[in-house]
Amino acid sequence: MGKPQTFRSPTAVVVWVVWLLFAVGNWIDLAVQGRDHESAVAAALLLLVTGVFYVTAQRPRLIADDAGVTIKNPLRDYRIGWAAVAKVDLVDLLRVHCDGGPGGKKQDKVIGSWAVHYSRRRQFTADARARRAARPRRPGLGMGLGSSYGAAPATRDPSPEAEAEKIARLLTERATAARAEAVWAGGTAPTTDATETKATETKATADRATAVAAWSAPLTSTWSGWAIAALVIPALIVLIVWLL
Repeated sequence: MGKPQTFRSPTAVVVWVVWLLFAVGNWIDLAVQGRDHESAVAAALLLLVTGVFYVTAQRPRLIADDAGVTIKNPLRDYRIGWAAVAKVDLVDLLRVHCDGGPGGKKQDKVIGSWAVHYSRRRQFTADARARRAARPRRPGLGMGLGSSYGAAPATRDPSPEAEAEKIARLLTERATAARAEAVWAGGTAPTTDATETKATETKATADRATAVAAWSAPLTSTWSGWAIAALVIPALIVLIVWLL
């Protein structure tokens, strides 16, 4: 079993940490200096905004493990077995196309992941800049004798778009491999030889059946109770404090 891989937006993590530090500093200031109704309302509003930042910046992530992929969006969680992943592409977000809907229904479903963002315009600009840097240059007036024709291009720093493309390729490769393995396992009968015991045969067959069942799991969707609570409870607190 490989270790699950978790993918998140680095920018969203930074935004969450910065906001959390800001909110904690203001709560401390309100606790020390605030003694009126406006301070209580301000503290409650800070709590509500912190809940919004939690569900939109801290919570979203994409987790790939041996059995499938889990997409955690602000309020919902999606689980898809690898064999049910039809395609992975990039628009504004990374999108996972599924062969089946919730409960095994035969319908195509597209799930966008808030954890992986993608900008075609920024990627196009980065690619154009890289092509210009790699273009051979002729010696000219502004070039010294040390300049070389066709110098190697400068190494490009990894961008969020390049990382998103890498994640999409990784998910596509794992889904393709799982589908091929599921087809092979479904059409191959277990074999034994003189040295293979019945117990070993049974265990191998059971392990293969378990893996295929996990890969073939259809899309499931659930609401996140913690995420909903992170919004509803602070909103109720704001309402109560406002009415006091």
